[in-house]
Amino acid sequence: MASNKPASEGSVATAAPAEPYRFGRGEGNEPERTWGEWNPTEETVRPPVRGRHRVTKQRGLARSSTVLGVGVIAAVGAGGIATAQDKPAVSISLPDVIADNLPDGKSLPGIGSSGTGTADKKSEVAEALAQAPLSTAGLTVADAEQGATDAGEALRARILQQAEQQQAEAAAEQRAAAEAAAVQQAASAAKKQQTQAEKDAAEKKAEAEAAAKAKAEQERIAKLAASFSLPTSSYTITSTFGQAGSLWSSGHHTGLDFAAPTGTPVKAVHSGTVKSAGWSGSYGYRTVLELDDGTEVWYAHQSSMTVSVGQKVATGDVIGRVGATGNVTGPHLHLEVHTAGGTGIDPMSWLQSRGINP
Repeated sequence: MASNKPASEGSVATAAPAEPYRFGRGEGNEPERTWGEWNPTEETVRPPVRGRHRVTKQRGLARSSTVLGVGVIAAVGAGGIATAQDKPAVSISLPDVIADNLPDGKSLPGIGSSGTGTADKKSEVAEALAQAPLSTAGLTVADAEQGATDAGEALRARILQQAEQQQAEAAAEQRAAAEAAAVQQAASAAKKQQTQAEKDAAEKKAEAEAAAKAKAEQERIAKLAASFSLPTSSYTITSTFGQAGSLWSSGHHTGLDFAAPTGTPVKAVHSGTVKSAGWSGSYGYRTVLELDDGTEVWYAHQSSMTVSVGQKVATGDVIGRVGATGNVTGPHLHLEVHTAGGTGIDPMSWLQSRGINP
């Protein structure tokens, strides 16, 4: 290598004079020459020696061909590009985000603790990556904190961790699905119970309403029964309404027959006004009692009558006696019931609807 040649002793001043040396005139008319102060510059000084200096700067990446290869691979893994020995050195610049997430030089295998307190953080990371073995390439700070020293081991740990996370997520999804199914089942059961409860309540309400209605009807009948009575006593039912036979001119019976001994009292079934009382052909002696609602009750075949037309009577008042007048085969009371419009109806049903059971 080339080196700078030292200057001769006579050409360099040992000390700078206070002011420039002045000499007398030279031969002839030459002007007086003055020597000025020496100020070296880049143009007057030869370039410094580079060989050893270059090697010293790159001793981390060019110790040997093997170390260089390791440095290049590590630098590529870290996001930088290493240069060969015969090209100008290029500084590796790492973003702050990457540099902050890289492991500390002390935590990497093969990295000493010397110089960590004074070097820059990015330079420490680059030097650590250059000197670290290939097995540590790809390690993260989290891997190093968990004690991983090998990239394969760290990858395996991450895969296992990811598998565990996926299993945990699947288990969580299963639990969520089971909980949702349980909630839906509970809601369905609650709805079913509510529906059944509503149905039971409706049935109970209907039963209660029916019971109340029946009770009200019983009370009404009882009240009516207090105001209605049987037309006679000591009787036997011998013929009913609608019964067919040749004994009746219409071909069927139009009333209800109470067979009783002659002279048995005949009573008003309800309060009303005597509309007619007298002989009525095949009916014999007949009394017609008109009730307040216009219903007419006919009493036929009496042996005698004790009321007259227009007379007001009350329930249970005697209006005549049982006999055998008219078209009869024996003594009995023939009872007919006609609506206000004149239609004949069954006396048995009419009396039963008013609490009277003949």
